[in-house]
Parts: sequence; structure tokens; C-alpha cells
Amino acid sequence: MRLIITYLIGAVFGVGISISGMANPAKVINFFDVAGTWDPSLLLVMVSALAVTFVGYRVVFRRPEPLFETVFSVPTSRRIDRPLVIGSTTFGIGWGIAGFCPGGAIPALGTGLPEVFIFCAAMITGILMAKYWITRPERGQTRANP
Repeated sequence: MRLIITYLIGAVFGVGISISGMANPAKVINFFDVAGTWDPSLLLVMVSALAVTFVGYRVVFRRPEPLFETVFSVPTSRRIDRPLVIGSTTFGIGWGIAGFCPGGAIPALGTGLPEVFIFCAAMITGILMAKYWITRPERGQTRANP
């Protein structure tokens, strides 16, 4: 049952990304082109996502525990630290240059376009490099979580 629900949530997300046009990198890049061909539709998608998330969290957290886990998996730290800033900046720069974020790139794999596969390969490489960087041995110790 858990696998079916996970699949359905991913399918709804992918369909939503596709219908909204966010799997089209030109649409995303035009959002960042505020001095040229600015397209505010991504802003509408973001605001809609925030509204759904706001309501969804309130509904879900009324439950004593998640359906398929024993506790909710939510961040415990509200600290803005160096890794968070570097990661966020890298994500934003990559999104602005490529026009893809992971959420839009995965459904776009269905188009079969080479640039989508190149982006996904670069994204996976970046994830693996970041994972190595975070867990690399330093002076004989491994950092658990910076």
C-alpha cells in the first residue's frame, strides 16, 4: 500500500509539473528574465504550492503519527548555516542556467530530449559529490552532518 501511495503522489506531482509547464526550461528561464520576456506563471505555481503545503501540513499534523512511520520526519534545526546557503545558492544558479529543477526534470525525462538527460546526469553527479564532501574523512574522523 505504501508503494502505491508513493507512486500516486509522484504521478500527481509529475502531472501537475507538466500541466503547469514547469517541465519546459524556457518557461522557467523566462521567469528569471525580469528585464526581458518575464513570465510570471512560475510565481503562480509557487504561490499555489505554498497554499497547498500550508493547508496540507495543518491537516497531516493533526494526526498523532504518520500512516506508514512511527514519527513525522521534519527538520529539527532552523539554523541558517554555511552548507544551507551554499546548497541553496548552487541550486538557484543551476535552476536559472538550465531552466530545470529536480521536480521539473524528472517528469521531463519522458520527452526523451538529450538536454534533460544531461541535466539529470549532472544533478546526480552533484548529489554524489556533495554527499562525498559532507562525509569525507577529516583528520581521521567522518562528519555525520555539518
